[in-house]
Amino acid sequence: MIIDIITLFDGMCETVLSESIIGRARRRGDIEIECVNLREFGEGRHRQVDDRPYGGGYGMLMKAEPIFRCYEHQVHKRGMTPYVIYLSPRGRTLHHGVVKELAEKEYLLLLCGHYEGVDQRVIDKIVDEELSIGDFVLTGGELPALVLADAVCRLCDGVLSDPAAHEEESHASGLLEYPQYTMPPVWQGMEVPPVLRSGDHGAVDRWRKKQSLKLTASRRPDLLRHYPLTEVDKRLLEEED
Repeated sequence: MIIDIITLFDGMCETVLSESIIGRARRRGDIEIECVNLREFGEGRHRQVDDRPYGGGYGMLMKAEPIFRCYEHQVHKRGMTPYVIYLSPRGRTLHHGVVKELAEKEYLLLLCGHYEGVDQRVIDKIVDEELSIGDFVLTGGELPALVLADAVCRLCDGVLSDPAAHEEESHASGLLEYPQYTMPPVWQGMEVPPVLRSGDHGAVDRWRKKQSLKLTASRRPDLLRHYPLTEVDKRLLEEED
């Protein structure tokens, strides 16, 4: 997997993506990520990347030409055409299904907007899809790009130590994840559920599935409406805790 991020704040992106699991995967060569500073492709002596929008309005708009030059530079460097995503609050909302789709791509290029956004013409020219991480507005596209890069990379081969590690997590199975506990068995008067200390793996699996179903029904019933409930699942949902 190759991911390029076009940004005005490459240091910010690099700091996050150099740490923890993603940072280790980059150093091993399991994934390749480059944070490209758009300012290097700016116009004139001051490397201008923004200007006032036609029609007036508040703030500045990112210019088309510097973004296009940066895009062409990365295409030439990689020797392949990326799937280009513009992080935007007007885009399709990111969810696990979208992440799985994108993890199948060979090369992603993420465009981070700033100021009042990006000249529509460069969006029309190079962008394949606009994505949003939620119904709110941020100061720039860097945080959404980091969220997307992290979510996609952890599905790539070699990034997680156990390839099955992500399969039971919230949303991966279509349900929210069950509660988890560690030592000590009693903390501030609160006890770990006895079934988890029973050594009965079948009972543990049943308890976990029941908790996932009940949490999803309580907190995200919209997810449960699309989940293929079995007869066993229905009985688990009806059981008292």
